[in-house]
Parts: sequence; structure tokens; C-alpha cells
Amino acid sequence: MKKILFLVIFAAFAYSCQQRESPVIFKRYDETTKLKEQQNHESNRMQFKLMQSKYIDMNTVFKPFVDDLAYFSEKEYQELKPLVLEQNIPSLQKSVQEGALSYEKLTLFYLYRIRKFESDSKLSLNSIIALNPNVLKEAREKDQQKENISEFSMFGMPILLKDNINTKENPTTAGAAVLQRNFTESDAFIVSKLKENGAIILGKVNLSEWAYFFCSGCPLGYSAIGGQTLNPYGRGVFETGGSSAGSGVAVASNFAVAAVGTETSGSITSPSSQNSVVGLKPTISVLSRTGIVPISSTLDTPGPMTKNVIDNAIFMNAMLGFDKKDTASKEIKEDYYKNGFKNDLKDKKVGVLKSLLSDSIYAFSVDKLKKAGVEVVELTPPEISFNGFITLLNMDMKHDLPVYLSENAEKSILVKNVKDVVAFNKKDSLLKAPYGQQLFEGIVKDSTTLEELEVIKKNLNSEGKRFLQSLQEQNLDAILSINNYHSGIAAVALYPTLTVPMGYKTSGEPVSLTFIGLPFSERKLLEIGYAFEQLTKVRKMPKNYQ
Repeated sequence: MKKILFLVIFAAFAYSCQQRESPVIFKRYDETTKLKEQQNHESNRMQFKLMQSKYIDMNTVFKPFVDDLAYFSEKEYQELKPLVLEQNIPSLQKSVQEGALSYEKLTLFYLYRIRKFESDSKLSLNSIIALNPNVLKEAREKDQQKENISEFSMFGMPILLKDNINTKENPTTAGAAVLQRNFTESDAFIVSKLKENGAIILGKVNLSEWAYFFCSGCPLGYSAIGGQTLNPYGRGVFETGGSSAGSGVAVASNFAVAAVGTETSGSITSPSSQNSVVGLKPTISVLSRTGIVPISSTLDTPGPMTKNVIDNAIFMNAMLGFDKKDTASKEIKEDYYKNGFKNDLKDKKVGVLKSLLSDSIYAFSVDKLKKAGVEVVELTPPEISFNGFITLLNMDMKHDLPVYLSENAEKSILVKNVKDVVAFNKKDSLLKAPYGQQLFEGIVKDSTTLEELEVIKKNLNSEGKRFLQSLQEQNLDAILSINNYHSGIAAVALYPTLTVPMGYKTSGEPVSLTFIGLPFSERKLLEIGYAFEQLTKVRKMPKNYQ
């Protein structure tokens, strides 16, 4: 009898061992050869000095999930791929309601997938900075509350945040060494709204340090904390775009349902375009900026970055809300996906820029729109002055960053302003600022008065509106651009932009069509973007990340 009992126990133990996957260990790899190769890149910004973070140990990041992932097998991962990869939110919600998927399994899938690629030295993208240690517990709780959940809801959807957005679960670093321990007491306003609407914060993604207003001519997607983010469509070949590099890369690679980016001038449209995802930069005042590390209170806004237009609209709804702490915030009564989008372009009128028609992909897309019934007006906008743009950013950040540090940063963060950050980095510039901190030094030196700044803001706003005047004069639904070519102009005009995948160059580098609209026309832009997306259906997954 004892012998039989022993055999039963032994068999059960052996079976459990077979079911448990060996833990994956993240190992630092020798990047010398790869960095040497990068020095031959034709772009100076792609001639990297380093790739791996010198601050993050991904073994520590994944430590809370070791036990759960040990019982999530490669076989289960492969079985779930058709249900998850490239699927939109309504499809994911449908799978959950039908029992083919759960919020816990969806979260485990993303954790497993991130670990799978980020632990491979030949495929790692350095897009993830931190993971929410409570994310699986939260997903299980959502599974207990999943009755009657709308298919157009963010409920139970794991999403990632650009690491300049406060969330209590992880520090908010803006990619900077000085903020490595910035554990904030409260969430950013938009994070609170996401949680109210049931979204699950999966973690934080890398970014261009200080939202790419730090060093001059340095690589896009680099930060001291996160290292060098890499583009999945061409690892070390194509730029990631910036500053929301990690957001674009993570969404393109199916590391989460969606990600939040932030933009001052092109920081959503650029990485969305470079990574073949949909990015919306809303009108200033639509989404709150409270709890977000700033550059400019004049131009900053968060925005959704997703694999498709439907998800973008659903994501916008979940972040919307009036914030009395943000002086620009407005009460917006809008449902960005109510009653869905019509797949119809026949009543639309758009402006196309003659100077861009020499681009074959742009010209081809314009021709497709014409054939679909869109009225196309060719435009040659006036020459405008962009004088004072850097000054605007300098002076806004000089005044806005101290406010964030005083009101939002963890109390142990001792720096109070840009000058303090510059001094901190000089103590070990090779580690903290290997590409320099020229833009921060420029902020410190800038002596523009607030009165002079107001004149600059008004002039830039006027010039931006003058360039885009055809929107009103010719009653256009949108003006069409490429990638972030005219994001700066839209930014100073305070106009929203939506970028949607348009195609790929012969090299494989993604290219996107960007729709510029009048203030508060986000719903209209999403409708046009959806119809264009359905007309072309060009987005494809990066081939090494399928």
C-alpha cells in the first residue's frame, strides 16, 4: 500500500514538473559588435552609443510573475495567438464573453509575449520600462465582474503608459535618472479615468528622455532609464519616431491592447507613423494633462495609440473627462464611437498638399480616395514663420516642470527645476546623459520674459492657422499630410491630428497618412480615418514579431 501511495505521489510530482515551464532569465549581452555596425548607419541619430539600459534589470521587473508564467506554456501561448494578435477591442471582448478568453489569460499572454521577445538579444526592443506587479490580481478581479460588459468597453483591457504619465503602481521617470524613484502618490487624471472605465494598467513604456526635449540630435527613443528603443520593422535600421517611441513599438509588436502617448509637436504622430499604428493627437483641452511630466502647458496633450481606428475611438472615450486642476480642460460631451463609423467616403472633402504628391505612396493613397468618391482639393499653403518655437518650449518648460515637481513628484525627489536636473546629470554625464543635455542647458540660459513669450505664442498660433486656413475657407474635412511632416504647424495652431497606416517603402519602413482637422473635430477625423483604413487595409505585423 505504501509503495502504491509513493508511486501516486511521485507521478503527481512528475506531472506537475512537466507542466511547469523553466523560468526565463534575462541576461545582459555583449552589444559591442552591434554598436560598431550602427556607426555605419547613414543617419547620425542612428549611430547609437548604447542599446541596453544600465538602470533596469528585467529579471526584477518580471519577478512578480515568475510563478504564474511558469504554468503558462508555449503551447497555450500559440493557441491564444489567433484570438489576440491584431484583434480589435470588440473582438477581444467577444472572446471573453464567449469563454474562449479571459482577462487573466489575455494579461498572461501579453506578459509571456513581452518576456519572450525582450529576453532574446536578437529581438529585444527595449520598449518596456516597468510592469504593474498587481496586474494579474486586477485581471482576475475583472473576470469576476465581466457580466454585461459592452464590446466597445476598455474594461479588462491591458494597456501601457508612456513613462511620463503618473500611475501609483510604478515610478514615473520621463526616462531620466533623476526621477528613477519617482513613486507618485496619485495617478494622472487620465489614468484615474481609465481605471474607472475598467482598463488594466499593464505597465510603463520607454520614451525619448524628457519627451525628446533634452539632448540635441540624439537618437529617438533613447532614455537613460530605458536604454534605446528599437523599431520592430527594422531593428536598428529604422528610427522609432519620438518621443512616444515605446508606445508605438509596444503597440506595433502586440505587447498590449493599446498604449497612451503624449505629444507637444509630433510625439504621437511620429512614432505612430514609424511603427504603423494609429495615433490621435487631440485638441488641447480635450484630455487632461494633470499628473503628466510636462514640456509645454501650451501644446502638451496625451493621446491614444492603437492598432486600428475603432480601438482609438474606444480608448479616447475611456480617458475623457473634465479636470478642474488643468486650466485648459473643457467639458467635452462627445462619444467618439457612438453608433459606429460608416465605411463611406463619398461626402468627404479633403485638401492634399501639392508639394507631397511627388511621394508615390501619398499620391497612390490620394488616388484611392478620389476613386472612393472623396472630393480632393490640391493646396499650396503660404510660407509661414516658425520663429520662436524653441523659445516657447524653453520658457514653458522652465515654468511648467517646477510645478510638476512641486505638486506631483515623490517627496524624495530633490531637484526643483531644469537647472537642478542639469547639475545632477553633470555628476555622471556618461551614465545619465551620454548624448549631452544641450536643450536643457538652452532652457537654463533662455532669458525671454513672460510678456515676450505671449507675443511669440500669439504669432506662432496665427502662422499655424494661416498655413491651414483652407480647412475653413474651403470647408474641408481634413488636410492630408505624411507622418509628422506638419505636426509642428498643427501643434501651434492648436489643431488635432490623426495618423493612420498608409503603406511601406520598398525598404519595409512604414509610412502613414496624417489627417489634420479643425479644433474639436476628433470624431470627424476618426470617421475619415476609419473609412481610409477599411479602404486600404495596409497595416501588417512586423515579420519577426508574429
